[in-house]
Amino acid sequence: MLGKEGLLTKITPVLVYGRPLLVFAGLLCAIAVMLNRSPMLYLAGTILFFASMVLDLADGWFSARFATEINFAELAERVMDRLVYSIVFPLVAVGSMWRLHYVIQEPARLELLHAVFVLIVCVTVLIRDNFAHFMRGFAIRQDREPELQELTRLRTGVAAPLGLLLYVHAFHIPAPETAFFLYRGASWLASLPVRHLFVIEIVFLIINFGSIAVYCRKYGTYCLDVLCFGDIRLRRKILSILPNGLTVMNAMMGLMGVFFAYQGKMTEAYLFLIGAAVFDKLDGAMARKLGLTEPVPGIVQGRVTFGGVMDDVADAVSFCIAPGWIFYIYLSGQPDTTVSSLLILIAAGIYILAGFARLIYFTLDRSPLPGFFKGLPTPAAALFVIAPLLVLQHLNNAGVQWVSPVAWVCIGVMIVAGLLMNLYRIHYIHIGRFMDRNPWFTWTNLVLMLIFVFTPYFGYLVLLQMLLYLGSPLVTWRVEPQASPMEACEDNG
Repeated sequence: MLGKEGLLTKITPVLVYGRPLLVFAGLLCAIAVMLNRSPMLYLAGTILFFASMVLDLADGWFSARFATEINFAELAERVMDRLVYSIVFPLVAVGSMWRLHYVIQEPARLELLHAVFVLIVCVTVLIRDNFAHFMRGFAIRQDREPELQELTRLRTGVAAPLGLLLYVHAFHIPAPETAFFLYRGASWLASLPVRHLFVIEIVFLIINFGSIAVYCRKYGTYCLDVLCFGDIRLRRKILSILPNGLTVMNAMMGLMGVFFAYQGKMTEAYLFLIGAAVFDKLDGAMARKLGLTEPVPGIVQGRVTFGGVMDDVADAVSFCIAPGWIFYIYLSGQPDTTVSSLLILIAAGIYILAGFARLIYFTLDRSPLPGFFKGLPTPAAALFVIAPLLVLQHLNNAGVQWVSPVAWVCIGVMIVAGLLMNLYRIHYIHIGRFMDRNPWFTWTNLVLMLIFVFTPYFGYLVLLQMLLYLGSPLVTWRVEPQASPMEACEDNG
């Protein structure tokens, strides 16, 4: 046992203090690269950041394995992460701007967009870290030891490789072909298409926002116990900010999808719609978790609430207007199709109006089926109508002569989706709750999407997934709706 304790005593300081020193040395190398453009300093900084990433992944395992035996494990997992990411992400944001101005001779609009997006990622990381520290502080003051079981480890596992990748991309200095293999490997990473970097950054951004939501859900009660002093009305007003903020993020994701569609980045636009669907699920789950859906004794609440109106508006933006807008943007810009712009506009208008009708029915329906939707839900419809556009983009880029027939298929999909949203006798299972109850299904689809998103065949995968969901009532029509108390219990669990 003494030997084991001695080994832990030696390893712990390396894990705790090693990463900030490595990252700070990498910062100095990056500053030197910006001043004199030295390839060797660039390679040295890359190696230092790689070593920091290895220690980052190692200290997570070390903390989980030996947290009960050493006091430094928690520090290595939390405090060092905050310190390291406070250096890494501002550095790569500055490096992206430097690369745009001094390295690229004629930067394209996409390069400028990527530099701005890296800045947004940097700000989000810093906000998330400070917010997590703030919420944990309230939990500790209430003698509640916070747990690291949420999206924190997933986020940490993605943050370190992303920081290395952005460092390699931002500060890359071209070197002769005679450079040794380490430099060639770094150059290969630096030459990854900006489109692939966008995909990784969007996934990381969604993970960070999801982590903020989970911290609110887990530790928000401790915070409000200190702030509200038993005032129920004040408590509900403060609590309502959290799900309303997620609702706003839902709408913002839809608008970001439209923005990327204008740049011709359909895969990124589709990922933002997936993010909108995730936030649409999170805001309802958080409202139920915080008890905002339950009536307050002594307070008469109207049928129409501010949160409900915000949720409907966000759904209308992300799942009705944004898909129709994206559809019109992309299809009307295809020169090889025989479809008129007027017909494209009519199809988009039919879908948008059908989506509005679906949302109105969903709001006014007083006899919902727990665990099921009456008609195709608007998030699924939005993902369904955009999936064929990804296939069309792949065929167009490959020079296949099927562009016009596929364009007609896309128009047909818009009309069919609008019709299915308003066929209320067809019941679609709540896919979010199904994924919560079947983690294997969630992880299988997540792994497949992460693999295919870097290939030209991502559109085929998501189209297949949506076609399977459209046909799911043929299998699930025999399933009895679950009791409402069971659904509520599971959402709060």
